Amino acid sequence: MNGFKFDTKRIVLLGLLTAIIVVFSFTPIGSIPVGPLVITLNIIPIAIAAITMGPIGGAIIGGVFGIFSFLQCFGIGILSGMGAILVDINPVLAFIQRFVPRLLDGFFAGLIFQILSKLTDVRISCFVTGFFTALMNTAFFMFSLVFLFGNTEYVQGLMKGKSVIPFIISFVGVNALVEMIVCTIITGGVGTALFMAKLIKAPKKKES
Repeated sequence: MNGFKFDTKRIVLLGLLTAIIVVFSFTPIGSIPVGPLVITLNIIPIAIAAITMGPIGGAIIGGVFGIFSFLQCFGIGILSGMGAILVDINPVLAFIQRFVPRLLDGFFAGLIFQILSKLTDVRISCFVTGFFTALMNTAFFMFSLVFLFGNTEYVQGLMKGKSVIPFIISFVGVNALVEMIVCTIITGGVGTALFMAKLIKAPKKKES
């Protein structure tokens, strides 16, 4: 993993992506409520951070998203109905459930891009990274929900006797699919544009 330096370019980019998350978190633009879940566009800045700044940059923006996701549990920004219930049950576990999955999402998305971009075309790597950023966001979020709150009456009521995997698939359903499609297309398009503008450099391919 390459060393991460807070140079001017990265600081500006982190600030810009953070500003986008703030806008998405405080306006209906970035959150589309569907039942107890929300189709969120905040994963897109995480994916962009991952492809432009690697695992550390992805983790930073993922952490920013996690903090604002937790604040939404209190109605700061777009209220999260599920988050409000989880905070009432256990605010510490609610913070972990909201923050850690998003930070890990950004970190692993950065790793995925670094690995793929050394093996295949950078533009393809951008699209694939966008897809996995959305997929991991859903997977980490839901598994942490079950792990931390699975024994509560609230989550047991949501699961309705289903085991973990069938519950997650049935619960997120179309929401997760839409997030993956949107994140894949936008991240791939933005990443390709950044590559064409030489703002993303193609790493040297491994010699066989």
